[in-house]
Amino acid sequence: MRIAIDVSPVVYETGVSYYTKNLVNALLQLNEEDEFVLFGGALRRKGELDNFVNSLRQKNVRKRTFFLPPSALSFVWNDLHKFPIENFTGSLNVFHSSDWTQPPTSAYKVTTIHDLVPLRFPEISHPKIVETHKKRLSWVVKEVDKIIAVSTFTKDEIVGLLGIEPKRIVVIPEAADPGLVPVSRERVRRVIKNLGLTRDYLLVVGADPRKNIPAIIQAFGKIRKEADLDLVITGRFWEDVPKEPGIIALGHMPREDLRSLYAGAQALVYTSLYEGFGLPILEAMQLGCPVVTSNISSMPEVAGEAAVLVDPTNPTVIASGIEKVLSEREIWIEKGLGRAKEFSWENTAKLTFKVYKEGV
Repeated sequence: MRIAIDVSPVVYETGVSYYTKNLVNALLQLNEEDEFVLFGGALRRKGELDNFVNSLRQKNVRKRTFFLPPSALSFVWNDLHKFPIENFTGSLNVFHSSDWTQPPTSAYKVTTIHDLVPLRFPEISHPKIVETHKKRLSWVVKEVDKIIAVSTFTKDEIVGLLGIEPKRIVVIPEAADPGLVPVSRERVRRVIKNLGLTRDYLLVVGADPRKNIPAIIQAFGKIRKEADLDLVITGRFWEDVPKEPGIIALGHMPREDLRSLYAGAQALVYTSLYEGFGLPILEAMQLGCPVVTSNISSMPEVAGEAAVLVDPTNPTVIASGIEKVLSEREIWIEKGLGRAKEFSWENTAKLTFKVYKEGV
């Protein structure tokens, strides 16, 4: 087979970026016979895109990266829906599109839908992003042969919001980033010190409105004095975090520093209101950080019985969940380590390749 994958998202340091990188790496480890054509379009960040593709040394990789702005690709492929991807890649058996554009192609069409945030929460997405996703998804509905959903929750969202037949959708979960390997205690202490953290802390990963920061802060206020902890919040902030005692807003963290923050935290508090998957749950578990997460959306599906599940709309219940995980911390660490091992990129790649083979 000749399989093309749109790797354009790898430069953005998002969940989709890590999904794309890890899926491609795992597929190449799995398969040395079929040819993989890695297509990518970027303008200012084309060098980063090239660095990723050039790092893949397998002989069955073909690089097809171009100075193409994402806005132009969206217009040509989502609006006009002209100029088949084969003009860049050559003939194909399978094309796996990104979450940004849906080019026309005569190949078997596969795409991954991670969530439907732009449709569910248009008020917290840039209008251009909402419009782009709506146009792309209209072509997904009309043309794509097989849709990969990263969770059963997301599959149900796709059926309910887009009206796509369930038989066109297959659930293939993600896994924790294999780059987030255990880190030495000395490095954890060094990173924490460099970040100015002087006390034990609870960790929050992600700061957009879906992440439910106000309720987490209220819950933290109920246990702060007795627990003697700080609340460390990471992510790109949509609004100012309240300047209250014990609350530390670090902003966006490089992956290396985030790894140490997970490893050093007393617990991850991930009581989001909506997730297509909820990757920080597995990331924390993999690094020995116990988890408190929501009992709604995809999060119970990812956490299984290895996290304390709470109602994210009730700060008192969140506070009780935090107290529970802190009082039984070693138990939840062990459960989390076991749960993280149930997900692997090798398995994700095998299931994805099975989807590819359905088209030939």
